[in-house]
Amino acid sequence: MGQWIQQLVDQLGYLGVAVLMFAETVFPPLPSEVIMPLAGLRVSRGALSLPGVIAAGAAGAMAGNLCWYAVARMLGIDRLHGLVDRHGRWLTLEWQEVERAKTWFRGHGGPFVCIGRIVPTVRSVVSIPAGLVRMPLGPFLLWSTIGTAAWTAMLAAAGYLLGQRYGAVERYVGPVSTAIIIALVLWYAWRVATWGRRHGR
Repeated sequence: MGQWIQQLVDQLGYLGVAVLMFAETVFPPLPSEVIMPLAGLRVSRGALSLPGVIAAGAAGAMAGNLCWYAVARMLGIDRLHGLVDRHGRWLTLEWQEVERAKTWFRGHGGPFVCIGRIVPTVRSVVSIPAGLVRMPLGPFLLWSTIGTAAWTAMLAAAGYLLGQRYGAVERYVGPVSTAIIIALVLWYAWRVATWGRRHGR
């Protein structure tokens, strides 16, 4: 995958970085932990500029963020009511929990979105709750851009500083992503297993 990403960046430059980061946001298995450090490597060789790479990566990722936000906003949280009533056990949700989450998100959604943008795995899906509760577009763009720019800047700078050893970024960040996925799976299994007790209360 790294060679294919490198070829696209070499051929399209900043546009290639933006396209890859857009695809990474819409299709999470495509790793930003490879894309941005590799773009940083091209910077170290003089082919691209670091500010340009960061701007292109952030712009592409933000386009993907807006896609998820728009889809979730069109769906709306109220349309989930019937789904939660019918499949609450497998969604591990009760409507009261959704209402509490909606209230909390409207008060703390901005920082949550910003921090979520720099957490592997979470960063690709944090637009969904923001859209579902209809977070205003202005704050969503502001907080998302701050977090997304920080994430792309860290990865690009790491690739620039590490040079040919840019792959070390993915080797360190990859296990963190895996740990987060495992934690989410375990949390989901626990919620399903304890559904009867919680639902009874």
